[in-house]
Amino acid sequence: MRRATAHLAPVVPLLTELGELFAAQGHELALVGGPVRDAFLGRLSPDLDFTTSATPDETLAILRPWADAHWDIGREFGTIGARRGEHTVEVTSYRADAYDGQSRKPVVAFGDNLGDDLVRRDFTVNAMAMRLPSMEFVDPYAGLADLAARRLRTPGPPEVSFGDDPLRMMRACRFAAQLGVDVAPEVREAMRAMAPSIEIVSAERVRDELTKLLLAPQPRAGLRLLVESGLADHVLPELPALKLEVDEHHRHKDVYEHSLTVLDQAIALEGPPDGPESSVPGPDLVLRLAALLHDVGKPATRRFEAGGGVSFHHHEVVGAKLTAKRLKALRFDKDTVKAVSRLVELHLRFHGYGDGAWTDSAVRRYVTDAGPLLPRLHRLTRSDSTTRNARKAARLSQTYDALEVRIEALMEAEELAKVRPELDGNQIAAVLGIRPGPVLGRAYAHLLEVRLDRGIIGQDAVEQELRDWWAQQPESSAEPTGP
Repeated sequence: MRRATAHLAPVVPLLTELGELFAAQGHELALVGGPVRDAFLGRLSPDLDFTTSATPDETLAILRPWADAHWDIGREFGTIGARRGEHTVEVTSYRADAYDGQSRKPVVAFGDNLGDDLVRRDFTVNAMAMRLPSMEFVDPYAGLADLAARRLRTPGPPEVSFGDDPLRMMRACRFAAQLGVDVAPEVREAMRAMAPSIEIVSAERVRDELTKLLLAPQPRAGLRLLVESGLADHVLPELPALKLEVDEHHRHKDVYEHSLTVLDQAIALEGPPDGPESSVPGPDLVLRLAALLHDVGKPATRRFEAGGGVSFHHHEVVGAKLTAKRLKALRFDKDTVKAVSRLVELHLRFHGYGDGAWTDSAVRRYVTDAGPLLPRLHRLTRSDSTTRNARKAARLSQTYDALEVRIEALMEAEELAKVRPELDGNQIAAVLGIRPGPVLGRAYAHLLEVRLDRGIIGQDAVEQELRDWWAQQPESSAEPTGP
């Protein structure tokens, strides 16, 4: 308790001041949930969460003159936010959320005492509070003992807790990843029994929990629980689908375990949080999603070949489409959907490199197809090697080292990151005597192909190449329409 209080020391003056302000108006106030839990874990939460006996209107009246800024965007859920200096606080009226079994949004019900508020919280480790301004520790459901034992339980029966808000089952998975806790047997059982109810929760809330899980230090534990509980069948069915039935000859690796290992290895290759973009500062959601989903096309493309082999032809193309479809269903933003699905599509490209037989043209295409995703593609490709054959693993690593050296050399010589045709649109129009339009676009695309295939060939040569191409086009027989 002394250590926890010491970790809260930087914000104790603020806590005391707020507690006195609410007490002066006849209201209770308590620090609750994550900030209390984190204090016992030896860290200070960036945001401070409070619960109070005051109504949202009463809370706003207290915070308005105290704060530098305030907002009531969460008023319908009983929450008022404020900022004072560098600190952000959220104060929520005692409440209990519940689903009516049909709506995708919780029905808000307000409570009248701290004990009732705490029993309705998701887990015992988040049902601890400190009354303010007295700093009295309140732990009616042994959350501190559970935290010390790294155990995840619910304050009341888990069926009631998950019935109040099914998203709490996904939070259990997230806490398994974030805190390294073991989920109590009765909680696991309730999760398996109630997994289908996650479908009444909005896609946006599911997406946010999945994102927090993936950005945790050890997402593997949380993902395992997501699959074993049956939740993944409803929110990310492509993941359990990777558990392909093992044939009696064991002709292929376990794709599910392989994907979790690729994710672990990709995380290990992330750069420091404050590193340059080229290092892929971690935690990086795009890289982690791509690592987890890179093989989701395999179940649909698996074929057993004559002679005992197994193939997954074009699984990267199928996987990219499945990835985009799932991420869109989860309401991820367009940039994330595009980036992750592109990485899935490109993740096998390196395997055509062989022993370095690619031409400079092929290397240029690899770089330009990846575009700004190249640093992530490097890490995804390296992570995709999970062979236990040390010699094979070393050979693959050395081959990719050689490819990166070639990329660096070409980029330095030709500025591949800015690769363009040697003629711009105005120059193409002048050479061919045409106006801007679809024909000019096709001419530009042709010269880009020339640039990728042959590198820089000089203005005279590229103009002749353009004229030769133009002579083969149906439009070339028409009268020039000069600029």
